[in-house]
Amino acid sequence: MSFDGEWSGLRAEAASRMRVNSAGNGSSSGDSKDLVVHQDDLGRVGHEAFLLHARLKKAGDMTRGAKDDGATAKAAQSLGAHHFTMGDALTTMATMWNDQLKTLLQACAHISNGLDYTKKSQAHTDEEIGASMTHRNGSAMSVSGISRYYR
Repeated sequence: MSFDGEWSGLRAEAASRMRVNSAGNGSSSGDSKDLVVHQDDLGRVGHEAFLLHARLKKAGDMTRGAKDDGATAKAAQSLGAHHFTMGDALTTMATMWNDQLKTLLQACAHISNGLDYTKKSQAHTDEEIGASMTHRNGSAMSVSGISRYYR
């Protein structure tokens, strides 16, 4: 088999495996929504991130203070004082563990806070849109009234 033939076969095989997940038939009728956000979903994910933050903060403190007077620091100092290279390695491990734990905690807090903000912001935006789509007397604007803004 020639290179071109093999290359064509590999490209065809890769193209058959690469499909975009979709439920539609490919026609763009305007009925489908690009982004659907349910406030309940945002709240649940944000709450789970908050709970994960709390669990990580408690369970992740395995070094009990890598610096100062924690058990890990005391063990590392004692090993180092007796000329064991394990003391330096233990200090390095504890420092890296704490740095990575802080990164995870910050990520959980960022997700939780970001989703809380998004949920509140989306509700406010929905209220603004709803208020702008009413007549002066407060009644809802008809579909034909709304559609004239898109011409």
